[in-house]
Amino acid sequence: MTKKKLILPDYKNCIANLPNSILKKFNAEPRGASLPLLDPYLQKDYKNILVILLDGMGKLIMERHLAENGPFRSHLAGIYTSTFLSTTVAATTSVMSGLQPCEHSWLGWDCYYPQVDKNVTVFLNVEQGTDKQAADYNIARTLTPYENVVDRIKRHGGQAYLEAPFANKALDDFEKLCDRVREHCAKPGQKYVYAYWNQPDGLLHKNGCGSQIVKENLLALEASVAKLAAELEDSLIIVTADHGHIDNRQVWLRDYPHLYECLERDASLEPRVLNLFVKPGKEDFFVKEFNRSFGEDFDLLPMEEAIGRGLFGNQPHHPLFRSMLGNYLAIATGTLSIMTVDENFISMHGSLTEDEMLIPLIVFENVK
Repeated sequence: MTKKKLILPDYKNCIANLPNSILKKFNAEPRGASLPLLDPYLQKDYKNILVILLDGMGKLIMERHLAENGPFRSHLAGIYTSTFLSTTVAATTSVMSGLQPCEHSWLGWDCYYPQVDKNVTVFLNVEQGTDKQAADYNIARTLTPYENVVDRIKRHGGQAYLEAPFANKALDDFEKLCDRVREHCAKPGQKYVYAYWNQPDGLLHKNGCGSQIVKENLLALEASVAKLAAELEDSLIIVTADHGHIDNRQVWLRDYPHLYECLERDASLEPRVLNLFVKPGKEDFFVKEFNRSFGEDFDLLPMEEAIGRGLFGNQPHHPLFRSMLGNYLAIATGTLSIMTVDENFISMHGSLTEDEMLIPLIVFENVK
């Protein structure tokens, strides 16, 4: 399999920088470097600063389905990168905190927590591949807490709001989300509104990057956002994504018992980036056999090398960060995904291909 073009995360020009531009604007201490693409737009004193994150709408997905002269592409301010991993857990935590993945340690869909010695599905707080609660408390929020940008702005005396289906289950339709945004923006005073929407990601997983249902969804989202942007007076509307998508082939790790038996526990993080705890004494055998089986589709790195390259970020690490990671990291370089649970997704994300890593920054300016 031909390796795809890989894009490394640029922690001076990635989604972790965006919220730091917002924090700086609201005189709340940033957590890191701001986003050069966005900073010039924030020099004006808009009443409303709105960030809309459309999950999964990477650069190539947008270009595939939306017209060049349409609202989104005609308002494109630039292209920048996701975090590593290029996945919702890592990237949206960065956009909500201003921290790099190595700082917040919300690294992938399934993370290993040594304190409970379990792989935990982070957003659901269940044991990996099951419906069983991993603990009687929220493991990620307890062990790896962070301060939300919205709360940070409020703590510094500003006005800020978060709207998302995960925070308000009544928001089961994008128009309802837009209505909530309108309500906030009608209030007096300068404010920041962060609005997250979980599509087209879900549709991409189930139907693939080129599907008609994804195209129709994106066109509808684009039309709704353009309408909202035209209505909001004295507002800066920023539209972006957390990651892109790539159509994939899938194999199951358990179907390779000679590899699986070398592991202390199931692989974690994502099917396209595997966190591997290889048993002592099995390292040489595992590396040889993994490369024989998957060397055309994955790069297998010693974990220290992956960390040393700054893939997870270049800031001081969270105290638990290194203990959550094993001794090897397998990074997809083609279209193959290695599954640890019985799921079948047509499209995936998480790795370093340009399909997964490149995201748009779209800006609508509605001045007084």
